[in-house]
Amino acid sequence: MDSIRVSEAPDPGSIPGEATKIAAMFFAYVLKSINHEYYYKGHCENLERRLNQHNSGMTESIRPYIPFSLIYFEEFETEKQAIEREKYFKTSAGRRFLKKVKPL
Repeated sequence: MDSIRVSEAPDPGSIPGEATKIAAMFFAYVLKSINHEYYYKGHCENLERRLNQHNSGMTESIRPYIPFSLIYFEEFETEKQAIEREKYFKTSAGRRFLKKVKPL
């Protein structure tokens, strides 16, 4: 899930596959500790890999709260958009929003 392949219709006479491009996607996400009332908000390019990193203890500050489950995410075209949304999730307004869409 590092990227998605976007195929474009080739021009007449062109080589098939020549007009293929890769579009990266970014995510803002919320994890919940399975054993504690602890939520982690972050952003990444690959949700599955990032969840595995969190659950393997690679993020030292949240190691006491593992394991985690992914409870919410949103997809963005740019990393900047994902970072902005992550910052929003960490505000009181963002926490209220998350409670509405996914009761925390």
